[in-house]
Amino acid sequence: MRLSELPRRMAAVVQSVDDATPDDPVARRLRELGFVPGETVQVIALGPFGKDPLVAQVGFTRFALRRAEAARITVEPVSATVSQFTPASVADAQPAPVKRTA
Repeated sequence: MRLSELPRRMAAVVQSVDDATPDDPVARRLRELGFVPGETVQVIALGPFGKDPLVAQVGFTRFALRRAEAARITVEPVSATVSQFTPASVADAQPAPVKRTA
Protein backbone atom coordinates (compact mmCIF):
# COMPACT_ATOMS: atom_id res chain seq x y z
CA MET A 1 0.00 0.00 0.00
CA ARG A 2 1.16 3.55 -0.68
CA LEU A 3 1.14 6.30 1.94
CA SER A 4 -1.13 8.30 -0.36
CA GLU A 5 -3.74 5.49 -0.05
CA LEU A 6 -3.51 5.09 3.74
CA PRO A 7 -6.72 6.09 5.58
CA ARG A 8 -6.52 8.90 8.12
CA ARG A 9 -5.27 7.96 11.60
CA MET A 10 -4.33 4.40 10.60
CA ALA A 11 -0.84 3.50 11.75
CA ALA A 12 1.57 1.94 9.29
CA VAL A 13 5.23 1.02 9.05
CA VAL A 14 7.38 2.36 6.23
CA GLN A 15 8.62 -0.46 3.98
CA SER A 16 10.51 1.57 1.37
CA VAL A 17 10.81 4.87 -0.48
CA ASP A 18 10.86 4.29 -4.23
CA ASP A 19 13.07 6.31 -6.56
CA ALA A 20 11.27 7.58 -9.68
CA THR A 21 14.64 8.09 -11.41
CA PRO A 22 18.19 7.08 -10.51
CA ASP A 23 19.44 9.26 -7.63
CA ASP A 24 15.94 10.79 -7.24
CA PRO A 25 16.29 13.99 -5.13
CA VAL A 26 12.69 13.83 -3.84
CA ALA A 27 13.04 10.23 -2.63
CA ARG A 28 16.41 11.06 -1.06
CA ARG A 29 14.88 14.03 0.78
CA LEU A 30 11.98 11.89 2.06
CA ARG A 31 14.52 9.43 3.51
CA GLU A 32 16.46 12.31 5.08
CA LEU A 33 13.25 13.56 6.71
CA GLY A 34 12.72 10.19 8.43
CA PHE A 35 10.68 8.08 6.01
CA VAL A 36 12.97 5.07 6.43
CA PRO A 37 12.10 1.36 6.64
CA GLY A 38 10.75 0.40 10.05
CA GLU A 39 9.49 3.88 11.04
CA THR A 40 5.88 4.24 12.13
CA VAL A 41 3.83 6.73 10.12
CA GLN A 42 0.26 8.06 10.11
CA VAL A 43 -1.76 10.30 7.83
CA ILE A 44 -3.10 13.01 10.15
CA ALA A 45 -5.06 15.23 7.76
CA LEU A 46 -6.01 15.60 4.10
CA GLY A 47 -6.31 18.72 1.98
CA PRO A 48 -9.65 20.11 0.85
CA PHE A 49 -11.87 17.46 -0.73
CA GLY A 50 -9.26 14.79 0.07
CA LYS A 51 -6.71 16.34 -2.30
CA ASP A 52 -3.23 17.85 -1.85
CA PRO A 53 -1.56 18.22 0.55
CA LEU A 54 -1.78 15.44 3.09
CA VAL A 55 -0.18 15.70 6.52
CA ALA A 56 1.90 12.68 7.56
CA GLN A 57 3.38 12.18 11.02
CA VAL A 58 6.65 10.31 11.61
CA GLY A 59 7.43 10.19 15.32
CA PHE A 60 6.54 13.64 16.66
CA THR A 61 7.19 15.45 13.39
CA ARG A 62 4.51 16.30 10.85
CA PHE A 63 5.09 16.89 7.15
CA ALA A 64 2.82 18.26 4.43
CA LEU A 65 3.32 16.12 1.33
CA ARG A 66 1.90 16.19 -2.16
CA ARG A 67 0.07 12.98 -3.10
CA ALA A 68 2.73 12.33 -5.77
CA GLU A 69 5.42 12.42 -3.05
CA ALA A 70 3.40 10.25 -0.66
CA ALA A 71 2.84 7.73 -3.48
CA ARG A 72 6.60 7.02 -3.48
CA ILE A 73 6.40 5.68 0.09
CA THR A 74 5.38 2.03 0.48
CA VAL A 75 3.81 1.23 3.88
CA GLU A 76 2.40 -1.78 5.69
CA PRO A 77 -0.67 -0.98 7.86
CA VAL A 78 -0.58 -2.12 11.48
CA SER A 79 -3.08 -1.96 14.29
CA ALA A 80 -1.97 0.77 16.66
CA THR A 81 -3.21 3.15 19.28
CA VAL A 82 -2.20 6.71 20.00
CA SER A 83 -0.13 5.55 23.00
CA GLN A 84 2.20 3.71 20.62
CA PHE A 85 3.25 7.08 19.22
CA THR A 86 4.30 8.45 22.62
CA PRO A 87 7.71 7.60 24.04
CA ALA A 88 7.79 4.90 26.69
CA SER A 89 9.15 7.34 29.27
CA VAL A 90 6.05 9.54 28.85
CA ALA A 91 3.55 6.68 28.62
CA ASP A 92 4.92 4.92 31.72
CA ALA A 93 5.40 8.02 33.87
CA GLN A 94 3.66 7.87 37.22
CA PRO A 95 2.27 11.02 38.86
CA ALA A 96 4.15 12.27 41.88
CA PRO A 97 2.60 11.21 45.22
CA VAL A 98 0.60 13.88 46.98
CA LYS A 99 1.88 14.83 50.45
CA ARG A 100 -0.79 15.63 52.97
CA THR A 101 -0.13 17.57 56.09
CA ALA A 102 -2.37 17.37 59.08
